[in-house]
Amino acid sequence: MSQPSQRILKVSPIGSRPFLAALFLSFILTKLVRDSAIQRGLVAAPAQPRHLHIQALPRLGGLAIVFSFLIATGCALLVTRLMRPELSPSLRPLLTILPPAILIFLLGVYDDIRGVGPYWKFLVQAIAGAMLFAGGLRILDLPVLFGAHQFSWSTGLPLTILWVMAITNAFNLIDGLDGLAAGSALFSTLVVFVVALLGHLPLISLITLALAGAVLGFLRYNFNPATIFLGDCGSLFIGFMLSALALYGAQKAPTIIAVAIPVVSFGLPILETSLSVLRRFISGRPVFTADREHIHHKLLQRGMSHRQVVIVLYGVSAVFALLSLFLLWPTGSTLGLVLAVLGTGVWIGVQHLGYLEFGEIRRVAQRTIEQRQVFVNNLAIRRATEELKLAEDFAQVGRILTAAFDSNDFDSFELHSEATTRGFHLVDEEDVPRMRWQKPGSFASQGFGSAWSMTLPLV
Repeated sequence: MSQPSQRILKVSPIGSRPFLAALFLSFILTKLVRDSAIQRGLVAAPAQPRHLHIQALPRLGGLAIVFSFLIATGCALLVTRLMRPELSPSLRPLLTILPPAILIFLLGVYDDIRGVGPYWKFLVQAIAGAMLFAGGLRILDLPVLFGAHQFSWSTGLPLTILWVMAITNAFNLIDGLDGLAAGSALFSTLVVFVVALLGHLPLISLITLALAGAVLGFLRYNFNPATIFLGDCGSLFIGFMLSALALYGAQKAPTIIAVAIPVVSFGLPILETSLSVLRRFISGRPVFTADREHIHHKLLQRGMSHRQVVIVLYGVSAVFALLSLFLLWPTGSTLGLVLAVLGTGVWIGVQHLGYLEFGEIRRVAQRTIEQRQVFVNNLAIRRATEELKLAEDFAQVGRILTAAFDSNDFDSFELHSEATTRGFHLVDEEDVPRMRWQKPGSFASQGFGSAWSMTLPLV
């Protein structure tokens, strides 16, 4: 344990410089970008019903984050190489991640200014994912499904692209309230930093802290009431960077835990994306149709203020981040606790939000279960009908009916005979043979009487 601790202490001073530098730069640059965008008319007006802001605000906040991140990271690497060359990390991961990240950033800038359709976005994101794959950052295997079997490029490439596109768009999708996407990304970035630090990945530690500093500095102007939006250039860039950094960490430690930690830490964006896709698919709407039924919209509909919703979702992001860190010590009890908390929390949360689509699924499932019971009951009655044709005496008739009604939802029955027959309980004053059966625990057996009755002649 002593050796890893010494390595962590050596890495920490390197990482603190880009964090502080990015924090300061982002704080300064965000104000400059905001003022410049307003002067140039590069603002987003509340033009659609799903928009929650009431005045036009600039959307190019990602510019400040990206430039703060790049300057802080570059300066930290340069200073480290000049002053502590023995601690200077290999730049190969950065050179692999940065070109496609810049491509994603430029896509976001163009979308913020001119607008881009979803299919063009996906095409550029797929190209960026393919660039990561070509640079060596790829999904090699999925231990939980396929064990240690490694994928060929024909399988690994689409999986890598799918991962990149999913996380990139997930952070873009939750960018619907002031400070929500940036704050959620901050928690996820800190988790990736901790994993990189414990995994002795100094460059990834440096990059994640620089990204965290840039996001935190930007939040000063983006938290409610915001004066500048993150924009697609910011949310897409952050989502792509986190997907790539998590991919690098998982590749260096190819176990199911290394894969699960980033997935759990990105829990809020992934949950939002999953719910949105499922809702629109169930309701028969196009997946790319915008609506006002995201998680934050549902919380606003319950009477919470914008700031309250963001703080609540910060708490949700913090819980996801904390649970992901528990997976650093993957004992059986820890895994069970994490899965139990995740499953219970997500289930209760989704039920609390009251989505109509999932309520309809629940009703359909209930009807399906009830229909199965109707099928079983009908089958029992039909089987009894066939057996009655072969009955030789009234006692056998009684046994057949008892078995049939006992397996159905009947509380009781009485079988009357017009002739004196053995095997019946004589219960009436006229000495008429009658057999009575009551289901144990039913209303009839407890003296409450019957809600309704029906008389059927058997012959």
